[in-house]
Amino acid sequence: MAEVDKPVLDVRNLRVEFPGRRGVATALSDVSLSIRPGEILGVVGESGAGKSMTGLAIQGLLEQPGRIAEGEIWLADRRIDNLDDRAMEKIRGREIGAIFQDPLTSLNPLFTVGAQLTETIRQHLTLKKGEARARAISLLKDVGIPSPEERFDQYPHQFSGGMRQRVVIALALAAAPKLIIADEPTTALDVSIQAQITSLLRRLCKEKRTAVMLVTHDMGVIAETADRIAVMYAGRLVEIGPVEQVLSAPTHPYTRGLMASIPELGARVKHLNQIDGSMPRLDAVPAGCAFNPRCKEAGPRCLRERPGLLPVGAGASACWLNAGGTA
Repeated sequence: MAEVDKPVLDVRNLRVEFPGRRGVATALSDVSLSIRPGEILGVVGESGAGKSMTGLAIQGLLEQPGRIAEGEIWLADRRIDNLDDRAMEKIRGREIGAIFQDPLTSLNPLFTVGAQLTETIRQHLTLKKGEARARAISLLKDVGIPSPEERFDQYPHQFSGGMRQRVVIALALAAAPKLIIADEPTTALDVSIQAQITSLLRRLCKEKRTAVMLVTHDMGVIAETADRIAVMYAGRLVEIGPVEQVLSAPTHPYTRGLMASIPELGARVKHLNQIDGSMPRLDAVPAGCAFNPRCKEAGPRCLRERPGLLPVGAGASACWLNAGGTA
């Protein structure tokens, strides 16, 4: 395999558990995915599907008593799921950058944007103060901040919401990480600013060959930004594949339900389509296919046996209907 083809991130059969007084709740089960240099993988699903939990597990940020019970996480050629907290602290920011939903939670209102950028840069890179300042200004320019030299000395409250999110992206890129985990990075923004941020993410990803895991519930953002899509349900992957394939011809009933719930532009509808029922609790995931109580196509086999990911086109789908037989 050529060096360029090696995944930046390789998650193998990941299982995350939360032990409690009533037993063990399984938050993630048998999750496997990879992201290559310059690729954006969109991770979608309803609230509670396991999207953000996957990102937290990769970064070593699971809250106690959460634990990785099975599986492996590889960053380039290094396994990281078995590292202690101190070792993971060195990786976060330096090799894995993070972009979160609300930029105000990532920026300290008491310090200038420039001070926060240079502190992050010098924490991870061996640069003198002047060199860190020059890199910070260059990053502000890269993410589309006008007059970066002037903005360097301003505080977060002097920036608009969209501009603050650009600063957070600059922070995530400060140490030139291999991987960026972006968790709902556009949810708090209006549509026009959202489009600018997604375009920026895609451009920077391609230019810098950074791998991006984009967690979102917004299929429009995925369509505009991602190269591949991973669809999650009840802590499990149910479909994964190229964005064009999954959006235009989804093969899992859950994915089809998500797509059907999106109104068509210009269409007049009285009621939006919806998937009946709700996501199961972590300690009450049904046997067989976890989606079977909400699936109109479920058969006896769906209630008994859990399907693994089965090849479909250039992707895979965890549905017995794709096995060439019946459910």
